Amino acid sequence: MAADGAEILCEIRNHIAFITLNRPSALNALSFDMIVGLRAQMRRCAGDVEVRAVLLKGAGEKAFCAGGDVRAIYQSFKESGTLHREFFIAEYPLDYMLYSYPKPYIVLMDGITMGGGMGLAQGSTLRIVGERTRIAMPEVGIGLFPDVGASYFLSRLPGALGPYLALSGLQIRGADAVYARLADVYLPPAAVGSLVADLSALTWTDDSSADVRRLVHARAAQGLPAPSLSVLRPAIDSHFSHATVPDILASLDKESRVEYRDWAQQTATLMRSRSPTMLCVTLRQLQRGKSLDLAACFRMELGMVEQCFEQGDPPGGGARPAHRQG
Repeated sequence: MAADGAEILCEIRNHIAFITLNRPSALNALSFDMIVGLRAQMRRCAGDVEVRAVLLKGAGEKAFCAGGDVRAIYQSFKESGTLHREFFIAEYPLDYMLYSYPKPYIVLMDGITMGGGMGLAQGSTLRIVGERTRIAMPEVGIGLFPDVGASYFLSRLPGALGPYLALSGLQIRGADAVYARLADVYLPPAAVGSLVADLSALTWTDDSSADVRRLVHARAAQGLPAPSLSVLRPAIDSHFSHATVPDILASLDKESRVEYRDWAQQTATLMRSRSPTMLCVTLRQLQRGKSLDLAACFRMELGMVEQCFEQGDPPGGGARPAHRQG
């Protein structure tokens, strides 16, 4: 087990590695050292015959992971440093590795989960959400685009949910995440609170993956209210299936159905407050990503992020990569 002051903690109990992102004062935003440390820890667990599964969670009650430490990255860029290159070169291989992790890999997305946090979660065996979950890919608001594999996982969501979430940057809650296929299981608060203890008492069979799934699904919440995305889905699909951002905005502006009119106006206003350049880049990114495999999506995103720092937004085009996590 790592020292309490470390940014990555790991404890092995009952053949499960409980790994914690331990930076709660920064909403567990990923530093470069955290990425390097987490990759090394995940590799150790993969090779440890005593470890049968891994659970990744965040310290504190507010967040799983609010993204990458964009403040530090942008400061490096302004000072002609190298972190803004090294960070993504380290982060993307970690995220890519998790999609083919050889053991059951569970992520508890309890609280804020954005940007880099989504990169850690989307390749997992079980993506768990709950009452406190708030998920978003908000990068278009800070002069970036949804990365960490979003070209792959957002482009494959049902209907036009991927473009909608990418271009609006909106936060969604746990039930919506399950509906959108960005999560697998919604646990009620008591089950979230007892998850570590329940896994620590799990009786193993020869099928570790089935054992973990059985335990988690047995505690899933029942009778959740209809997700808000399901109510808006007809409008989302009709507007965000257009091929260009101007066409999407024009379609939203023309919405006349009473039940969707206010939502359409608010969505169009929100999009117009985002970086116009990155809205267009992001939509094209998802269109291309839909036909690419996972590795090609990450390669594309690495080239894109390098260009974001080299070119930034043109005058009037919105913010350059700036001062918040995401």
